[in-house]
Amino acid sequence: MKKNNKIIILAIETSCDDTCIALLEAKDQLKPKFKILSNIVSSQVEVHKKWGGVYPTLAKREHQKNLPKVFKKAMEKAKNPKIDLIAVTVGPGLEPCLWIGVNFAKDLAQEINLPIVAINHIEAHIFANFIKKIQDTKCPLFTHSKIRVLFPAVCLVVSGGHTQLILMKNYRAKGDISSKAHYRNYKILGETRDDAAGECLDKVARILGLSYPGGPVIETEARCRIKDKKYRIQLPRPMISQKNYDFSFSGLKTAVLYHFKNQSEKDRKSKKYTRAMCKEVQQAVIDVLIRKTIKAAKDYKAKTIILGGGVAANRELRKQLQEKTKKELPNTKYLTPDTYYCTDNAAMVGVAAYFSWLKGNIKSWKKIKADANLKI
Repeated sequence: MKKNNKIIILAIETSCDDTCIALLEAKDQLKPKFKILSNIVSSQVEVHKKWGGVYPTLAKREHQKNLPKVFKKAMEKAKNPKIDLIAVTVGPGLEPCLWIGVNFAKDLAQEINLPIVAINHIEAHIFANFIKKIQDTKCPLFTHSKIRVLFPAVCLVVSGGHTQLILMKNYRAKGDISSKAHYRNYKILGETRDDAAGECLDKVARILGLSYPGGPVIETEARCRIKDKKYRIQLPRPMISQKNYDFSFSGLKTAVLYHFKNQSEKDRKSKKYTRAMCKEVQQAVIDVLIRKTIKAAKDYKAKTIILGGGVAANRELRKQLQEKTKKELPNTKYLTPDTYYCTDNAAMVGVAAYFSWLKGNIKSWKKIKADANLKI
């Protein structure tokens, strides 16, 4: 494959409870452009809803059942192109789920004799920011010569399983994800010491009797105005004043539980109480995320703040982080992915793979393995 010609990338993502396959046409290493030929996501929300969270054994079973169907659908939608490169998420994530995707990719690579690029799930969420903008040929910001003006960047990756602040030094890693050179491109500034932000929201939703996943439901309930002073709730902002960049959301969830238990049966079932609690807990999470992110961006003189992960789809978080960045760091760029690409999908895996492939970071199918605890 010549690096100036277009290539077709098959990307596979099974790190948690979404079975995802995408086919992308990528071309031009100097001015990278992507055409998404297909991007299929098979959700398992209905399967895990009664558990209030992802049950790994069930998730693995669903991936095994759905992956061949999703592959067929993705290929048909893309009109069965000739694949040049396979990309697969190898971690972090739920190990049983990761292995389903990895083994599927290995079998396919062996069958049609193709190289594989191993992709870090967190890195893919960061590269989700580049999908729409790189496709837009009218946007000069993401050409090879100008993309470098984005770095160093502080990346806030926030989802159901992860809450991390990452310093990204450049957009191309030297070496595959098993090499030390690759990780010199990134530095984890801080991460959650217990529950991730999305996990906290899921648990709060369960306490309040709301459905799973909790984040979107809480966001919807939080949009309502609370006029009754009886339902003005104040919750703690864990670790917000500490000088480090770490997070802790377990205590916030516990505070919600105690507050809920102290209410009368009537108030617990009150729509006003539920909406007031949703509004406050969402704002508490947002306040902590924004304070830490702005602090990191100032301390490391970041040229860009990049938002990624499932919780990045939250409208209030996107809006308030943008407003705070504009106010306190007016010369700092602010990137958020299209909301469609915030949650797990394979298109972001394919984009990350293209940049990795340009550096020659490919492997034989024999050397690919899942790593549930993979760090960026």
